Amino acid sequence: MSTYGTTRHHHSPAVPNYSNRERVTDYHTTLFRRLTWDGTVPLEIRIDPKELPANSERGLECYYIQAPRVSYLPLLMPEIRRFFNELVFDEAAAAELKEDEWWFETAEGSLLKWHWPIGLLYDNHTISVSTKPSSSRTSPSAALRLTLHLASPPNDKLLLAPTPEACKLAFMGQLKEADFIRWGNTKRITGLRQQDQDGLWEGVKEHNFDDYWRVASKVTPITTSSRSQSPGPPPPSSASMHTRPPSADPAGPAERDGAYNVRSVPVRLYLPDGPVLQDLVPPLLEDGTPQNLRYYLNSRIPLLFPPQPPAPPPSRTNPHPKPPPVQDLAYPLVQGIVAPLDSEIAWLGACLAGADGWVNICVGLRT
Repeated sequence: MSTYGTTRHHHSPAVPNYSNRERVTDYHTTLFRRLTWDGTVPLEIRIDPKELPANSERGLECYYIQAPRVSYLPLLMPEIRRFFNELVFDEAAAAELKEDEWWFETAEGSLLKWHWPIGLLYDNHTISVSTKPSSSRTSPSAALRLTLHLASPPNDKLLLAPTPEACKLAFMGQLKEADFIRWGNTKRITGLRQQDQDGLWEGVKEHNFDDYWRVASKVTPITTSSRSQSPGPPPPSSASMHTRPPSADPAGPAERDGAYNVRSVPVRLYLPDGPVLQDLVPPLLEDGTPQNLRYYLNSRIPLLFPPQPPAPPPSRTNPHPKPPPVQDLAYPLVQGIVAPLDSEIAWLGACLAGADGWVNICVGLRT
């Protein structure tokens, strides 16, 4: 028998009270930021049966939760512990257990990086499964199965105890690194009042979109000119979710805080059961055109994303030949979405980055 739980969700007011800077954010940018924020993934958390205390209720040692993609495992601990204390452990065992000694593995036995966002953990597991034979794969929408250990954490591999305080330090460090990669300094983050810096983490901790973006809008690139007016009414619903949102024209007037004017976009590339690649990813190519996902992936992992061959020479029967199709051997997963390869890197950085400022691209293998 299992129990299903949900995390806290704060519903925003109908008319958010955005700052002046947030008012220039166009509708499509806000839409995708909201969709990214509201994304959730299913988790199945099962206590290691060898570590269950005596007198525990063994029929309830599995807990299901729909967790926010932008959250972190240490932030789920109070809710997880409350469930197990109430329904699984007896009072004596619950009093002796120390939450700072709890840690997670995948069902396959891989140690989880607790300082990664939950959505990244899920996507990274998805691409790892893509390397397995078809008969052993799970459904893409299946819950990520985790084993909860109640003692003896491998501190030499965890580096820090998986506590909310340590998670906050790791989160703020990622924000500062992303800030430096974008602008060449960390003045936008370090220049915030301490209350605002804490507000970024509180927004993630409480899963409050408006509280987070009230501060994040001060440090995140925008996709529209600062001279733009406030967003107009939303487009018809028939078009809003099925067309690619327009990005800013990179050839337009220079915008100091624009997504196409950052030095580089904070991007990390995750390969199945392989290394994490990180390097400088400018939003524009040398000729001034926007760098898109295909160009970036082709330059980094050309064996999986082959270059486009040239078109054959024109002939009488085919005066306007097209290049032959390219068969990609992999697919890019960004925030749980198979991203179109013509997506511009600058747009991804402004609209689909995580709460820590990073665009995490997980590369899965096609069958």
